[in-house]
Amino acid sequence: MRKPLIAGNWKMHGSLNQVQTLIGDIKAKFPTDSTTQVLVLPTFVHLSLVQQLLKNTTISYGAQNLYVGSSGAFTGEVAGAMLKELGVTHVLVGHSERRSIFHEELALIAAKFKAALDAGLTPILCVGETQTERENGITEKIISEQLDSIISLTGIAAFQRAIIAYEPVWAIGTGLTATPEQAQAVHAFIRQHLAQNKVDIAKAIRILYGGSMKAENAASLLAMPDIDGGLIGGASLEASSFLAIIHAAEQAFQRKNELTKEGS
Repeated sequence: MRKPLIAGNWKMHGSLNQVQTLIGDIKAKFPTDSTTQVLVLPTFVHLSLVQQLLKNTTISYGAQNLYVGSSGAFTGEVAGAMLKELGVTHVLVGHSERRSIFHEELALIAAKFKAALDAGLTPILCVGETQTERENGITEKIISEQLDSIISLTGIAAFQRAIIAYEPVWAIGTGLTATPEQAQAVHAFIRQHLAQNKVDIAKAIRILYGGSMKAENAASLLAMPDIDGGLIGGASLEASSFLAIIHAAEQAFQRKNELTKEGS
């Protein structure tokens, strides 16, 4: 069974006081026997504080971005080795906002994916289509290109040390919502596409849903067989919402485990 992962992407939000309060509220009610891996992704400037606040907990923390170089004259950039020194375990790569707002192309995203692995970090590769691409019926083509750009640089074996997050860009902050069935269909396609290269890796890799998962829709999404967790945006900034999603992941994992036992 793939262990669920709930990751909170804080994006460019938070002050020192807000971070302390949020982490404190999560820790106060986070189940110590949780079977769900929990990860928070603060801004660079809050990483050191989060590192201190999460000592002696099972909650991990990651970064939202990294640069391809290990050092050098790259003003404003952060290397994977620097993140590793701060205890960072995961890093987002190819988030839809990096692709659309900062115009990161496939080659750069693939290089960042490799840089994360080289630094000993677990990349969370974000893939997904825009509304126009979905309406034109090219969702699978777009996602195949995003996955294949990584495979061509690193080889399929690199996905043994990675996580994928499916972000339907058209369902993020637009008021539109992907149904559990729509999300499941793309998750299944991603797994099938990877299986063309290596079946074992496709079966084992965790694929998160990143299209505005909230407390209200988490249970129905996480019940889908190929959805292994969530990359949470706005709902991760409220402890009660984030904890509710974690609880939904716990329940979904237990149910999937029961179904697996019944089928064996």
